[in-house]
Amino acid sequence: MVDIATRVWNHKWKIDPIVRSVIDTDFYKLLMCQSIFRNKPDTQVTFSLINRSKHIPLAKLIDEGELREQLDHVRSLSLSRGESTWLRGNTFYGKRQMFRPDFMEWFEGMTLPPYHLERKGDQYELTFEGKWHEVMLWEIPALAILMELRGRAVLDNMGKFELQVLYARAMTRVWEKIGAMRGIPDLSIADFGTRRRHSYLWQDWCVQAMSEGLGGAFTGTSNCKIAMSREVEAIGTNAHELPMVYAALAPDDAALAQAPYDVLQDWQDEHEGNLRIILPDTYGSKGFLDNAPDWLAGWTGIRVDSGDPATAAQIAIDWWKSRGEDPSQKRVIFSDGLDVEKIKTLHSQFSGKVNVSFGWGTLLTNDFRNLVPDDALAPFSLVCKAVAANGKPTVKLSDNPNKAMGPQAEIDRYKRVFGVGDQVAEDVVV
Repeated sequence: MVDIATRVWNHKWKIDPIVRSVIDTDFYKLLMCQSIFRNKPDTQVTFSLINRSKHIPLAKLIDEGELREQLDHVRSLSLSRGESTWLRGNTFYGKRQMFRPDFMEWFEGMTLPPYHLERKGDQYELTFEGKWHEVMLWEIPALAILMELRGRAVLDNMGKFELQVLYARAMTRVWEKIGAMRGIPDLSIADFGTRRRHSYLWQDWCVQAMSEGLGGAFTGTSNCKIAMSREVEAIGTNAHELPMVYAALAPDDAALAQAPYDVLQDWQDEHEGNLRIILPDTYGSKGFLDNAPDWLAGWTGIRVDSGDPATAAQIAIDWWKSRGEDPSQKRVIFSDGLDVEKIKTLHSQFSGKVNVSFGWGTLLTNDFRNLVPDDALAPFSLVCKAVAANGKPTVKLSDNPNKAMGPQAEIDRYKRVFGVGDQVAEDVVV
């Protein structure tokens, strides 16, 4: 097992680049990439980094030259023969050859497009423009690089023994969390922590700890590179990015109202079974479900990613019942701001009513809260989102108004079209 503290102390980034592979990314990005490659190959999209935690002055903490060096390194990467073989021949969600030959041929020769980086006060403006299926692959590595460089800026000031104690305490914390979940009956939990991880080595350690500590209750990781190297399942379906871009492309209000369902129709044409998971909250979960076509009720489950999770799960249960479906045969995946107590509470509340699963993210792979002075390693809310498609701005409303994004005039229009009323604001921690 890697001695992380010693590796950090003896750090040479050529040995430990932040992003090591084009598949050091989340599985859902590759699934969505193939869908976009097939359905929207000519759409031009702009992605932008958004630091929701303005009190973290990234441009003060992170050297611009080092940031560019890491970004340039990602552009030098290409799919290895072994990685290609794994993607082409492995079984994902019970299906062999999930990735089609034409997509794989493109992906094997793909190089990430250029980036634009500029310092704006204490923050960085980092944007990516190009064909949607190309620039979308910047999201996860860009987030991982910024998160880890911020962490390295803190770690660089620590001594060797100080680092050893830090990682020993962090490991103990993760292991105690795992121990606290061992008694949960029929637990189903996966690692969703790539985008805001402390580091690649730390995420890899957390996955190994989860695998040993939870056994069959640990269902896999969203990180493709770690899934391949540790021989665990790659987990993931789709994200808000799809309906956000489809909606931006809509020519009028009627097409806008239909856009979130058009996304899932395209998805249904490609996938079945456990990949048919609805993410309903992009423009308000209740309105989305109330207006959903009947065929969507037959999908396997729903992922809850914003707002009050218990309320969202109950809305889904009531919706399934109203459409003549048996909720006990459906799956609800909780994935927003999870930690042990919330996992325990939600499992206790909904176990037996639905099949409950958890995607555990930042507070698995980056919980260094209160372990260093000034809480300088605490996780923070950093996102990289599609902000424009074919020159038109994107909008996300969410079930939590604190996560809304887009020009205010467009936000107001989307709220009108999707019938979004009063919402309860929730703190955005990560």
